[in-house]
Amino acid sequence: MSNITYYVSIAFERDEAGELVAMEAVEARTPNAAVSRARSLAATKSGAMAFSRTGDPDLGEFQDAGVLFSAGEMVHEFCADLPGPKFLSARGTPG
Repeated sequence: MSNITYYVSIAFERDEAGELVAMEAVEARTPNAAVSRARSLAATKSGAMAFSRTGDPDLGEFQDAGVLFSAGEMVHEFCADLPGPKFLSARGTPG
């Protein structure tokens, strides 16, 4: 199979204990759709991100993910392999 690019948006919010957790990731058809959804999520959640990943799902080989958009707080472990800031404050600036 050939390489496929996936576009994904994901939100982060705090649970009852105050821990920042990732919500369910949602695949989008285009990078613009992923960014648009992430922007909407960022307005109501602790943080949100859109990213893309290209690779061959049959072989399980993927390139590093590329961040398309990020705002607010992110779960550090989730973002550890992504380029760019590793943890963002509520204003979207490095924290």
